[in-house]
Amino acid sequence: MYSKKIKPFLYLGIFYLILSLIVRVIFFFHPITTASFGFFEIIKVLLIGTVNDIFVFILASSLLAIYFLFLSNSKYQKPYGYIILGVLVLLFLYILLIPNNIFKQYGGSIAEIALAFIGLKAVLFGLMLFLPSKRIKIRNTLYFTTLLLYVLLIIYNAVSEYFFYNEFGVRYNFIAVDYLIYTNEVIGNIMESYPVLPLFAGILAVTLIITWFIYKKTKDELLDLPNFKQKLVLLGTFILLSGISLFVIPKMMQIRSNNVFADEIEANGLPKFYWAFTHNELDYFQFYSQIDQKQAEKNFLSQYPQHTLKRNITSDQPELKKNVVLISIESLSADFLEHYGNTQKITPFIDSLADKSLMFTNLYATGNRTVRGLEALTLCIPPTAGESVIKRADNKNKFTTGSVFKSKGYNVKFLYGGYSYFDNMQDFFAGNGYDIVDRNNFKPEEITFANVWGVADEDMARKAIQIMNSEAKSGKPFFNHWMTVSNHRPFTYPNGRIDIPGDAKSREGGVKYTDYSLKLFFEMAKKQDWYKNTVFVIIADHCASSAGATELPMDKYRIPALIFSEGFIQPQKFDKLMSQIDVMPTVFGLLNFNYQSKFLGQDVFKTEFQPKAYIATYQDLGFVKDGHLTVISPVKKVKQYSLLSQKETQLSPEFNIYYLIDETISAYQSTSYWLKTKQLNR
Repeated sequence: MYSKKIKPFLYLGIFYLILSLIVRVIFFFHPITTASFGFFEIIKVLLIGTVNDIFVFILASSLLAIYFLFLSNSKYQKPYGYIILGVLVLLFLYILLIPNNIFKQYGGSIAEIALAFIGLKAVLFGLMLFLPSKRIKIRNTLYFTTLLLYVLLIIYNAVSEYFFYNEFGVRYNFIAVDYLIYTNEVIGNIMESYPVLPLFAGILAVTLIITWFIYKKTKDELLDLPNFKQKLVLLGTFILLSGISLFVIPKMMQIRSNNVFADEIEANGLPKFYWAFTHNELDYFQFYSQIDQKQAEKNFLSQYPQHTLKRNITSDQPELKKNVVLISIESLSADFLEHYGNTQKITPFIDSLADKSLMFTNLYATGNRTVRGLEALTLCIPPTAGESVIKRADNKNKFTTGSVFKSKGYNVKFLYGGYSYFDNMQDFFAGNGYDIVDRNNFKPEEITFANVWGVADEDMARKAIQIMNSEAKSGKPFFNHWMTVSNHRPFTYPNGRIDIPGDAKSREGGVKYTDYSLKLFFEMAKKQDWYKNTVFVIIADHCASSAGATELPMDKYRIPALIFSEGFIQPQKFDKLMSQIDVMPTVFGLLNFNYQSKFLGQDVFKTEFQPKAYIATYQDLGFVKDGHLTVISPVKKVKQYSLLSQKETQLSPEFNIYYLIDETISAYQSTSYWLKTKQLNR
């Protein structure tokens, strides 16, 4: 009897396992999966993945279990049916008529959702109460709808995981959480990037076929509902299995190998999503290796002439109050440029400008998201575990590049072609004294083209010139930080600008169009009086992709950066290893600024500069120095890689270089501590 009552769970579970297996096989052969797998490793990945899926499905079927628990014929008998209906109607009226009811106190759409749910429940219950002859039909319809929703969610999740892996080479992580929050941008991105109608039509068709099959195989079980005792046995069994699942799933997530892709493929995306959702900030002191705090700070601060966090930066030359325009380019990997070996000629202007500039040829981004790049260029600190400071609650009143410029009498602005609420940019920059110019500041006639991410870069270029002309008339120097948007999926832009159509939706097109927009900006800037008194800093926020065979593939963090100022900056190449956080302290050095600094980046032209770089994901924190990459990770893990050959080679623990491990821990522990204790505030 019990085996028949769990038939819906068995059919849904088998479907979920089969679909998950198909997704894993696709991931194995996906072009983004650059690692190789042996036969036994494939078997291991599939077995661990299947176990993951079984326990995840048990938890995911909780709502289905609750649905079956409340299926009953006795509740429609007098007087219970009338009492239940009365309670539902009263609850509906409470939500509808009481102004400050408990649901409305939660804010948002909670009250509307609750009202719709209770109202629908009351109507359906009333129909089944007063129309007993139609009860089976109504119940079967509701059962089919429940199955339909489950099958749809299973398929939709599989498709979502594929597209997420296709974009990032990993299962769900913090980015997926961000995408859930910023639904407008994400839905718009999907609409503009993929053939949505055929895709959703296919999903719906498969959903209906699978749902109908499961429904036909299991609907007869609704004719003979279990009694109270049988429900207790089934409920107790389900609770036991759910408890085991809650214990096992976190343990399964801790299984790691030396192959990052194997870890991702064997994982289940839903627990990873939940973990990311509940861990926006990682507590360094809970999850990472540590040393004595005072020793960590002493180690880290020893790189500066004054071994203190707050340091006096002085110059023996007069300060130069030149305008500064910082342009951070969306997703511009170094290997898009001809200077780094690209033969597609998709950055002709940037390559030509690099020949006239101070070019940093061995520079690495701190992360793989825009907010991480903005953090590095604004706060000039190493990345820390979890989200970028920009997206944290404690993100205001920091010591920033903008605060240094403001102390020198500059107008300070952040320019962004999209809506700056995205990624919490508005909250961060406004909270640190920047004026903001974003899509809200554009008149309709100023927009020649826009997609979900914002106005086209050429429109922002024209707006930037307009803003800078206005600032120049004020008599004060200006610092403007412009974040571009066009080199982002769906890679759409106006037709007729470059030789790649704007509707081709190609990465190369996005890169080349951004290059075109920068050329347009400089052509307009050259005609302005302020041009020759301006320093232009052009740098990527991060690379186009972060996937690789190791946690932190070095080539996926290398970005181009250059400083151009006609008649002021002499063309040269700086080839020493450096970090994104070193760029703005170097700019201040070129301007001979005297200021009190809390920046953790360095002026690369100072004699005390030590070549190094910080690269990170949300969890893995990397430190690059002396030909080695040291990575510290949660659960106090430490790995080291030799960079002395073409390929990153992991060192065996007995060959670890311990002074580099100490330096890595010191850097990240100190930065985390100073942020936590607000010592990096102004």
